[in-house]
Amino acid sequence: MFPPTRIRSCLPVMNPMFRRVKPHKPFRQVHNQTKSVTNNQLQKTKWMNLRAIFTRWVPLGSVIYVGWCYIRSSVNYEVSRVEIKFYEMFPFRITSRLWGRLAAWELPTSIRSFVYGTYVKMFNVNLNDAAVTDLSYYKSLSAFFTRSLREGARYVSPAYCISPCDGVVLNCGPADTDKIEQVKGVTYSLEEFLGENKWSRSNSNYYESLLKNKENILHQCIIYLAPGDYHRFHSPCDWSSSFRRHFSGKLLSVNPWMAKLIPGLFTMNERAVYVGEWKHGFFSMTAVGATNVGSIEIYSDPELRTNTKGKRNRIEELEIHTDYKKGELFGQFNMGSTIILLFEAPADFKFEFKSGERVLMGQALTTAAKEQSR
Repeated sequence: MFPPTRIRSCLPVMNPMFRRVKPHKPFRQVHNQTKSVTNNQLQKTKWMNLRAIFTRWVPLGSVIYVGWCYIRSSVNYEVSRVEIKFYEMFPFRITSRLWGRLAAWELPTSIRSFVYGTYVKMFNVNLNDAAVTDLSYYKSLSAFFTRSLREGARYVSPAYCISPCDGVVLNCGPADTDKIEQVKGVTYSLEEFLGENKWSRSNSNYYESLLKNKENILHQCIIYLAPGDYHRFHSPCDWSSSFRRHFSGKLLSVNPWMAKLIPGLFTMNERAVYVGEWKHGFFSMTAVGATNVGSIEIYSDPELRTNTKGKRNRIEELEIHTDYKKGELFGQFNMGSTIILLFEAPADFKFEFKSGERVLMGQALTTAAKEQSR
């Protein structure tokens, strides 16, 4: 009644004793085809749903993008405006606020040594310079980042201008035009960086309006603080500040290879600009925010609030009258970032270090011998 092939294909179902009997060939082909279709549907579902955007596509795209950035920086690739706009679309201000809350969270004493010890190894932190070397002492990551120095950890040079922080010099030298180099071959606008000149009454062009003595020129020093560096910064000289301007900009990364890719990077980021005078005339010190460094704290300016909710193009101004002494504590970052000094000095002012060199807080910008000769 039934064909032999049909009976043979039904044997495994009819009796468990016949499980070893291979099913009929046509049945196996249909089963394999059904299985392959099901697997393809599962693969499509894994990569095409909403959850996959955050768990698969975003991490994969980020890795590819970062790798591409490293390749471009090594071949002097010029970034297009489209790429910059795409990079700016990332919600760095939100992630920086979340990171700030995480860093301020008090850790259990039992895991502090492990967490901070891992950070020390990753970023080559020199704990010998810290006032407290016991890792369990620091209640949070933020407290560890902003740790103080032990007495005598830094030698403050007798020169009249010193390095305000530990870090790597991105650029230093004369700034004799409105376009200033942030790194070699990449510039930013002086007026966009400092903003409108409201602290002096002058009808000349912007560059000349900053100078007290027309025989002098501007000089700049850009120092990048890496995550493993000492995160507090000090006054580089004796000077008085009369004006503060806070730009609520973006929080893009300011590490050296990113500074090579994006022209005008420092004019885009959030920053607190302090303007005043020193012995040669105009002087400004700027703390620039960066990714995960939304919090900039200035000890003499408790009204300053950074990385707050609101529009990115907000500008807050404040007239202040504060005198600073050389080596005095000025402020702190909650992660690595950048300090930019722009100041007026004679044209023959020479820095004692070059771009790419590492400096420590208190190291002379110019020698004490030159100070005595002036």
